[in-house]
Amino acid sequence: MKHSVRYGTWLARCKIAIVGVFLSVVPVKAETVEILALGDSLTQGYGLFEQDGFVPQLQGWLVDRGQDVRIVNAGVSGDTSAGGFARVEWSLTPEISAMIVTLGGNDLLRGLAPEETRRNIEGILKVAQARELAVLLIGMEAPGNFGIEYKEEFDALYPDLATKYGATYLNTFFAGLGEDRTPSSVAQFMQKDGIHPNPEGVERIVQVVGPKVEELLSKH
Repeated sequence: MKHSVRYGTWLARCKIAIVGVFLSVVPVKAETVEILALGDSLTQGYGLFEQDGFVPQLQGWLVDRGQDVRIVNAGVSGDTSAGGFARVEWSLTPEISAMIVTLGGNDLLRGLAPEETRRNIEGILKVAQARELAVLLIGMEAPGNFGIEYKEEFDALYPDLATKYGATYLNTFFAGLGEDRTPSSVAQFMQKDGIHPNPEGVERIVQVVGPKVEELLSKH
């Protein structure tokens, strides 16, 4: 009887051990990473069919490279950095674990003071920091018509804040359109307004933004 009990106990332990080994080698499916894309019309996909917009093309690029991600389009046409700051808290639902910030273009169109844009972008980064979210900050480059001092101050705010808050950084949303981004050199990649990219332009932009998002995911 004792031998039978011992054998039964030994057999049960063997089964538990086998199950434990089996579970240890079965891959666990990772949860989809949800990324909030906070921005203006460039993020929203102004003037394009939905599938041609920045967010769908970027998500497609990432999925094609094996990334399990879902990008939430929080682009609002006409939004300034102040508008983005005003809505970032309620845009960050509990499922969001990282964020792409692309704001400042409309600040430039309105000639807003660089210190105002800096204050708003920093406010957004502070919200992300409080929630322990990884951030990709995409900068904007001011045109020269506001003067060299304005341009230097505006252009510098993005790398400064990225360094201060440990954000992944890309100097400009339009980096994928080449080094020489004069209106004539990028016209073939832009819509008629000369401000928003066409589908081919978005595709080129995503080729540069995509690796930065992968860098962001590695931090996550």
